[in-house]
Amino acid sequence: MDTQQKMRRPRQVHTQNTNVKKIVTIVTVTLIIGLIILGFAFTRYWKSGLQAVDATNKKQYEVEIPLGSSTKQIGTILEKKGMIRSAFVFSYYAKMHKEGGFQAGYYALSPSMNIQQIITTLHKGGSDDARGIPIAKITIPEGYTVEQIATKVAKHTSFTKDEFLALMKNKAFFQKMLQKYPQLLSSEVQHPNVRYYFEGYLYPATYNIYKGETLEEFVENILKNMNTVMKPFYKAIQQQNLTVQEVLTLASLVEKEGVSQEDRRKIAGVFFNRLQKGMPLQSDITVLYALNKHKVNLSIQDTKVNSPYNLYTHKGYGPGPFDNPGKASIDAVVYPDKNDYLYFLANVKTGKVYFAKDYDQHLKLKEKYIDQQTEQ
Repeated sequence: MDTQQKMRRPRQVHTQNTNVKKIVTIVTVTLIIGLIILGFAFTRYWKSGLQAVDATNKKQYEVEIPLGSSTKQIGTILEKKGMIRSAFVFSYYAKMHKEGGFQAGYYALSPSMNIQQIITTLHKGGSDDARGIPIAKITIPEGYTVEQIATKVAKHTSFTKDEFLALMKNKAFFQKMLQKYPQLLSSEVQHPNVRYYFEGYLYPATYNIYKGETLEEFVENILKNMNTVMKPFYKAIQQQNLTVQEVLTLASLVEKEGVSQEDRRKIAGVFFNRLQKGMPLQSDITVLYALNKHKVNLSIQDTKVNSPYNLYTHKGYGPGPFDNPGKASIDAVVYPDKNDYLYFLANVKTGKVYFAKDYDQHLKLKEKYIDQQTEQ
């Protein structure tokens, strides 16, 4: 009995070793399969994390990145805002590709952007304006009238053309702006017959409009910009016994009449020469503004239109500016060319401007460069 038991023990040990090996093998295979599955899952998670949250959603959302934010903190902000799928993927992707130095500010980001696109945007830098990301940008071209600006504002914002034009005639708003920018607007008060208070004072440039910004705030920003542009000219204007209103009036004509700065200065010189001699300015621009319409050719009857803006029939500067001039035209009026010309005309095809000292010379130039060119 004892001998038989002794003979069976090695078999039991062998069986136990076999079972242990099987268990180890099963556990190992299970771990390997688990790791493979985990690897596939992680790869899928990683690739998904690099992709856009919603490729079809092109809408932009404002995202603020505070100053001093770490890559990890930025990832958390982006994930909470719904701009990325995973803050973890963003953070490690940035580290792997040595992406850093992200700029603080306000950004307009979209769920349709993938991580690399977002990173590229964060490198460019956002808006540092506390008002956030602008909802619209409006460019006012040089020489645009108030009515043309109103049309453009209505096209790109929720403000209507009628609202804009009404504000241009709002006396209470004008008085409020007068108190803030007295140097700019004080001489405008002297002319009660203006069509719009701010014609000539809306500086041509590109402006942002922000969410929640009122029309009054938008216009004030434009006036503030004009005041900044005019500051270097105020002293010279005063020394020449001119007013801001007079300078902007002539600048608004120069803006439409001249192309090169040399021509602008010469044209300004012509206007001053005519004013000194008591001659009407006789600019077609004034008639078109008086008619409040666009025409290629003016008739004799057009030049007789009954309006204080018609400087064919009225001497002097008239009520005020005829459009909103740029800095170059303002500069040309403040520092005009000293000449003895009294007339000028421009070839529309070539842009060339011809100047004359008397009416006979003017007629000869007109026949040669305008009438004959038209007949050809």
